[in-house]
Amino acid sequence: MDLNVRLTQFSHGGGCGCKIAPGVLEKILSKSLPAAVPKDLLVGIETADDAAVYRINDTQAIVATTDFFMPIVDDPFDFGAIAATNAISDVYAMGGHPLFALALVGMPVNQLPLEVIRRILEGGESVCARAGIPIAGGHTIDSVEPIYGLVAIGLVDPRNLKRNAGAKPGDRLVLGKPLGVGIYSAALKKGELGDAGYRAMIESTTKLNTPGSALGRLEGVHALTDVTGFGLAGHLLEICRGSGVRAQVRWADLPLLPDVLAMAARGFVTGASGRNFAGYGAQVTLGAGLDPAAQAVLTDPQTSGGLLVACAPDSVDAVLATFREHGFAQAREIGAIEAGSPGLDVA
Repeated sequence: MDLNVRLTQFSHGGGCGCKIAPGVLEKILSKSLPAAVPKDLLVGIETADDAAVYRINDTQAIVATTDFFMPIVDDPFDFGAIAATNAISDVYAMGGHPLFALALVGMPVNQLPLEVIRRILEGGESVCARAGIPIAGGHTIDSVEPIYGLVAIGLVDPRNLKRNAGAKPGDRLVLGKPLGVGIYSAALKKGELGDAGYRAMIESTTKLNTPGSALGRLEGVHALTDVTGFGLAGHLLEICRGSGVRAQVRWADLPLLPDVLAMAARGFVTGASGRNFAGYGAQVTLGAGLDPAAQAVLTDPQTSGGLLVACAPDSVDAVLATFREHGFAQAREIGAIEAGSPGLDVA
């Protein structure tokens, strides 16, 4: 039995690039019927936040989220590890810490060797072990495309809860991981990503966003999210819309994976990048000299991307120190929040 199957050949899109385009999603959700919101539901769908949060008592609230997608890489263990890291990230992005997970598994069982499926699950299990949580159950289906992800359940003290709404004029922006995962995935699918690039991609996408729990305890952190399928621009715009502010980003200060800009200029760009810009590009102003490759980086769908923080100016050092303590050497201050209509200016 051949275990060297190419997982990506089964999927029409990989990783967080599978997400429904932001403009389409907005139209779908705009037709949803309003529902009564219990007072203890601290976070729901109102600002497209990373997870739902339900208060149990004055010091405890449940954080609940789910994420799943089709393969972004061919190695089954790596695919499972990336998907699990991405799912757990949403708990950290609320300032919480994970408790346990449930596996979501859809596989073309007549086309994939069972050992390949087993390796996907092992990849997810390895990440949960690093996070210190069990996979306590889940659900499986026979599907046309391989799908894997988790329901992640966590806990947060409501006083430490961080949302993607709450940024204030004068806040500074800090990004925890380098950009370019979607561009790397496009190069990988065309056989143009070397071993060093692949290792950099796996290192980034399987690095748990553990600083989120500590960032939640910092009073100067006003807003927190993780950068995933809608790209840096899309998730920063969610902060802006939720907070009623405008963002300024310094292009030169963005942390990037090696050679990402050159790869984008060569055309290694996902279809999701274009769909992202079509959905929110009217709210983005690009400075002179920023070409289509720069736009592709800003809209690049990040699978298991970094935490994005809006914090008071006097908290920047503490935020960066928190990232460094958790091994995020490339975390960097990238811009600021100002008063104004929701939007993003990149210079």
